[in-house]
Amino acid sequence: MRIRTVVRSLLPALSGALVLLVLLLPAAPARAADNGTWGVFPTPPAGASVTDRAYFFHQGAAGTTVSDSATIVNSSDRELTFRVFATDAVNTPSGGAFALLPVQTKPKDVGAWVALAPEAAATVTVPARGRKDVPFTVKVPRDAVPGDHVGGIVALNTEVEGVRKEGKVQVGVQRQVGARMYFRVPGPLTPGLTVEDVRVTRGAPLLPWVKDARATVTYTLVNRGNVVVEPRVAVSAEGLFGRRVLNRPARDLKLVLLPGQRIELTEPWPDAPQLDWVSVKVRAGAAAYPDLTPDAGTDFVAVPWPAAGVLLVLAGAGATLLVLRRRRRGTPEEALSEPDLAAAR
Repeated sequence: MRIRTVVRSLLPALSGALVLLVLLLPAAPARAADNGTWGVFPTPPAGASVTDRAYFFHQGAAGTTVSDSATIVNSSDRELTFRVFATDAVNTPSGGAFALLPVQTKPKDVGAWVALAPEAAATVTVPARGRKDVPFTVKVPRDAVPGDHVGGIVALNTEVEGVRKEGKVQVGVQRQVGARMYFRVPGPLTPGLTVEDVRVTRGAPLLPWVKDARATVTYTLVNRGNVVVEPRVAVSAEGLFGRRVLNRPARDLKLVLLPGQRIELTEPWPDAPQLDWVSVKVRAGAAAYPDLTPDAGTDFVAVPWPAAGVLLVLAGAGATLLVLRRRRRGTPEEALSEPDLAAAR
């Protein structure tokens, strides 16, 4: 997983003072953590130069202790110094990418169970083209709840890689890499997944049916169970009389939804109906848990509002002109006073 640490100066009153701010970036899918300059991996077996583990996978009952080791590999031509720490994992609220909490955030789950070896308590220096093994233990609390607990071991480069100025703000960049850790506490496993807050936003062209109308289906997935879920999602929609206007078969989202996490996703719809009553349904599932089949939906009325607005304006203008014409035709007769009418008699 790659993370940028951004160092920002305070506003004019505190110019020159720097504050650390960490921005989480999505983890690279299904491979060990390496940014090309250094990497963090589960330590290979004795006598092996490489590992066959991309991540840490462990299981331990409440009250037990598990030992392992992380290896930091320096691929550069100079020595690098890192701050190594353990932390918890989250899904980014929008898009659901896997991310590890920044160094400033105190972990509350598996990250808090990890104790690094004393030699890694401060910083770890890795020689050029070298590696450093960092042993650690995971002590599972006696009150740990069953299920999956996810975090990571992170190596933060202590060097600030340049500072640039953006307006009144100075920005420096530090990089860090983290290897994922999946830890399961045995006990009752309760997969849970819900689809919530389905809604549709759309935009219609000024001239209907000359161009396609575009819409976006937005929905929320929530992992309400205690195990990791890799969701699949199908999106469909029906118009009046059951006419199918959208059919997106179930597909893997290629993300890992962690227990207790809520993420918002979007589905583009480039050729949405322009005049219809539409019912949209989002159905989710997971290959590992076939009994999970939650769904939710919403209805909306598709009307080419820009064109309808123009027609209403034209209709209003036409009605106004008609009334004015009728009034003009009635003016000569209405203008005759009673004496004039008497004289006419």
